[in-house]
Amino acid sequence: MSIAAEIRRRFRQAVVPTVATCVTAYFGYHLVQGDYGLVSWLRLTHEIEQTKAELAAVSGEREALDRRVSLLRPESLDRDMIEERARVILGFAHENDAVILTPAQ
Repeated sequence: MSIAAEIRRRFRQAVVPTVATCVTAYFGYHLVQGDYGLVSWLRLTHEIEQTKAELAAVSGEREALDRRVSLLRPESLDRDMIEERARVILGFAHENDAVILTPAQ
């Protein structure tokens, strides 16, 4: 057998395993690092958990604000709530209240 024929035979024997290895490596890389790979899946799972926690916190704040707003509606008007808000926000006080001013104010 000539050297050229031996080289061709060995080349043909090496081509299929080499191509198969390259294809497997390509798909393996994209399985892990691709746009829809394992790393992206783990990152998205973490983001979903963070977003759910943020949603729970914001939902709690909204419920608290909804309760406070319901106290200010005309059908459930609470004079104490209005007075409290006027004192805190506008700085109102009764005539007979003793007001003590501190340097911080």
